[in-house]
Amino acid sequence: STLDRSSAASDVYKRQPVDLHRSSYGRLGIECEIAVRLGDALPISRAPFIRNDVVDVIDTAMAAFEIVDDRNADYTKISENILTLVADNAWNAGVVLGEPMETWQTMDLTTLHGTMRINNEVVGEGYGRDVLGDPLEAATWVLNALAARKIGVSEGAIISTGSVISTKFVEPGDIVDFSLGVLGNTTLRVQ
Repeated sequence: STLDRSSAASDVYKRQPVDLHRSSYGRLGIECEIAVRLGDALPISRAPFIRNDVVDVIDTAMAAFEIVDDRNADYTKISENILTLVADNAWNAGVVLGEPMETWQTMDLTTLHGTMRINNEVVGEGYGRDVLGDPLEAATWVLNALAARKIGVSEGAIISTGSVISTKFVEPGDIVDFSLGVLGNTTLRVQ
């Protein structure tokens, strides 16, 4: 599969392996995340949700990359450029999904150890618990934030729960792999 900026709005989620075209982005960043897919809708009328509400509707979990983009923002001056980042819709360029795991309930997502490699060199490591202490709490927070804005979430929705490893910026020729133990891995290439 190929994901470029022109198709990102209509086809945000792609299955691995993916070729990203560096020229389609301002500054291409990759985050390593745990993503979940909802097997059933979660109506706004049931909000606020608790963790068990969310767990009950998740049918699969998977390793994922969130594709992020900015225009070379200076994060040491975040208070000065936060409105520009929001206006640019930065950090929202797409998601690359690994293979879905239907038996995810048999594992403790907080203890999953993730390793990110760029060109086969380890560039970061983290755990599922590095996302708000529990990626399922992060998913619950997302769903409650959407419900508070009167935005419902339908069956099949994918929620990316947050990065377990700090963002890495990539260049043409890079091959990026994120392995997440028994939850699998995901891979992308930068052209």
